[in-house]
Amino acid sequence: MVEKKICPICGSDKLFYDPSRGELVCANCGYVLEQNAIDSGPEWRAFDADQKAKRARTGAPMTLMIHDKGLSTDIDWRDRDIHGNQIKGMYRTKMRRLRMWQRRMRINDAAERNLAFALSELDRMAAQMRLPRRVKEAAASLYRKAVMRKLIRGRSIEGMVSAALYAACRMEGIPRTLEEIARVSKVSKKDIGRSYRFLARGLGLNLKPTSPVEYVDRFGDQLALSQATKNRAKKILSEAIQLGITSGKGPMGLAAAALYVAGLLEGEKRTQREVAEVAHVTEVTVRNRYKELVDKLHINIPL
Repeated sequence: MVEKKICPICGSDKLFYDPSRGELVCANCGYVLEQNAIDSGPEWRAFDADQKAKRARTGAPMTLMIHDKGLSTDIDWRDRDIHGNQIKGMYRTKMRRLRMWQRRMRINDAAERNLAFALSELDRMAAQMRLPRRVKEAAASLYRKAVMRKLIRGRSIEGMVSAALYAACRMEGIPRTLEEIARVSKVSKKDIGRSYRFLARGLGLNLKPTSPVEYVDRFGDQLALSQATKNRAKKILSEAIQLGITSGKGPMGLAAAALYVAGLLEGEKRTQREVAEVAHVTEVTVRNRYKELVDKLHINIPL
């Protein structure tokens, strides 16, 4: 854990860095805590995105989303030279042959072919679900570990990719249901669940059950509920968790029921069908969870 710096003169923690002088200064009393700091930024300046791209002398950062981690070179598909002029004649044919050999050299064996296909499929699925980059990187890391431990052999690549994405969503605190994963995948919900259990055993994943609180914001946004209603739903779920009411029950149904109750209490009523469709559960599930929350927490619903 990094220790937070404070001013030794006045004890203030409001410090700022002056890049022109290379000094760390206290905003309260002006005391200079550090000086002659090394600037790790570039020595050139850029005033727009184009200048920044042209003047940068480094490539893209390493990423697990590319089978070779983005460390190999790539020949652009456009037949143009460094000045942007069209390449013609025999040089155009030569570039096409070089491009073909470049693709062959980047993928040497079956393991790399497997990774190349799996990671492109992972990128497609994550893009369709609008997941952040950190989730994609975590899923790619899980899949690479599965390949190294030879867990992929004899199993569907799409199924294992979907399982890795489902596990990564849970690990990063952005849970997605198996139905949502199956909707963008080429395999069924049942196959994804089976692949996930196999992946979890093989990699020793010990993921805690998903909390219903983690679904409240997403479901609430889809229902166009206010922040006050979503906070009320989270409070209801927190009380239910403390009393052990949520044990053994699906988190999506509980989140949906809590939002339904909170909507009634905050004057933003939504029908049970609307809430059930957003949470991908049945109206019966919403109704049963609603009754349990109201009875066990002694909530008075206004008529």
